[in-house]
Amino acid sequence: MKYKRIKKAVFISRPNRFIAEVDIDGKKETVHVKNTGRCKELLVPGTDVILEESDNPNRKTKYDLICVKKQERLINMDSQVPNKAAMEWIANGGFFPEKVKIKGEQTYGNSRFDLYIESPMRKAFMEVKGVTLEEDNVVRFPDAPTLRGIKHVEELIRCISDGYEAYLLFVIQMKGVKYFEPNWSTHPEFGEVLIKAKEAGVKILARDCIITENTIDIKDEVPICLERNEIC
Repeated sequence: MKYKRIKKAVFISRPNRFIAEVDIDGKKETVHVKNTGRCKELLVPGTDVILEESDNPNRKTKYDLICVKKQERLINMDSQVPNKAAMEWIANGGFFPEKVKIKGEQTYGNSRFDLYIESPMRKAFMEVKGVTLEEDNVVRFPDAPTLRGIKHVEELIRCISDGYEAYLLFVIQMKGVKYFEPNWSTHPEFGEVLIKAKEAGVKILARDCIITENTIDIKDEVPICLERNEIC
């Protein structure tokens, strides 16, 4: 997936979860943050960031903050892009061997899943989660407790019992990581429901991404360590 108009800037502060103050060529500008997560390890004063200029002249903010440079690694932190990247990846034959039809935002039970995938061979629901939390090349999800996330996983288990295929895709919005694991210290219940889902037949996937200043493309499989204190 490709962004249209990008601009380099330097992060100054984050007054609230929706906006940030950045320095663009020596000028202070308020921009929209496309991620309501905490992201404290990413949004550090003085950090280089990448913005996308909006094409909506009526917006209050001219730019969206989409990427951040953490040491030498570029991390995409746009929480809206994993679904789009996943849809593009699947449509281009990146996962399923046969040609499939893909629909976004499909309601099932009490949840709305990100993707519904259908072919003569399968009927499948997929939930997509973007991952930006990294420490020592290990990535974790979530960065904050997510009751909504638990609900989605439980609904995926129900899909299995109703005869559908069910997938949970973690899109690692960076490259060069060792493995993925649940964030046990932040939300152990999410880790527990992931284990339950795997045992029920939900296919849990993790894929990293090639990130540039204006693109994100899903790439390679990342090892998954589900059990607490498991080492991959």
